[in-house]
Amino acid sequence: SCLLFLQYATTGCSLTLHHTEKPGHENICEYRPYSCPCPGSSCKWQGSLEAVMSHLMHAHKSITTLQGEDIVFLATDINLPGAVDWVMMQSCFGHHFMLVLEKQEKYEGYQQFFAVVLLIGTRKQAENFAYGLELNGNRRRLTSRSIHDGVSAAIRNSDCLAFDTAIAHLFADNGNLGINVTISTC
Repeated sequence: SCLLFLQYATTGCSLTLHHTEKPGHENICEYRPYSCPCPGSSCKWQGSLEAVMSHLMHAHKSITTLQGEDIVFLATDINLPGAVDWVMMQSCFGHHFMLVLEKQEKYEGYQQFFAVVLLIGTRKQAENFAYGLELNGNRRRLTSRSIHDGVSAAIRNSDCLAFDTAIAHLFADNGNLGINVTISTC
């Protein structure tokens, strides 16, 4: 039987697997390099989990960080045309969470918003947190995801708050939308 060391052995993965298991594991390996988690960005940065926050603070200086378990994520100018992303960081429980509001045009004239929270951490660490997003008192508890999973995976698996343009305008104030974000431990 042909046992192989994995591609990410140099960054900490200690598994030795049969060659048929190697590709599947490497796709989900926690030791693979992390890509820049900023959605809509053309940033090609890759690095270790420990370097992600440093990268974000130096390369994406426009990202604001708020402290605390309960904050308001304010997305300004939600009426901007086309696909748009708003990004903010929330710091609590000794971790950083990336808050993303993504506007997608599903088809001509129909836009949809997706609000997602991603832990700057591993999938295992993300299992320890849940988050709530609130628009005018309508709550939904959602499970935290790691930045390894990314925004598109959270949207694809409905682990986000989704609403259309009519709802966004109903809750917006002069084109600005405030989303209450609450992070809790599981």
